Amino acid sequence: MASLGRQIGRITPYLCYDPRVKKARRLCKIVDETTQVRCALGKGLIREEVWQAPRGAVAKYNLALINHALCAGDNGRAVGYENNQGDHHRHFAGAEEKFAFSSYEVLLQRFLDEVRELRQKKETI
Repeated sequence: MASLGRQIGRITPYLCYDPRVKKARRLCKIVDETTQVRCALGKGLIREEVWQAPRGAVAKYNLALINHALCAGDNGRAVGYENNQGDHHRHFAGAEEKFAFSSYEVLLQRFLDEVRELRQKKETI
């Protein structure tokens, strides 16, 4: 008969063990920036948050253009990209959709292009 210690060693010794929480503790937030920008419909905010995994890859991100005059829904988030719910998705004018993620650099350029276009809009979306 195996001892109790060996049996416990085979199962997780924590009652509330959640591997996602343990993984999140190893991430390092490398970007946390909010920038105020002028838009045709008033002032807006560009928000960028990026977390890096121990090996240097981007593990988690949140990009958003917030302008309540441009988009009344989704707390003013006109456009945003994030992967905090386990999948890569895009917010646009209150709606959410999945998108194909290739790299953070490509995504950031796509986001900035969309922001540039939305800042020039003179009517709500």
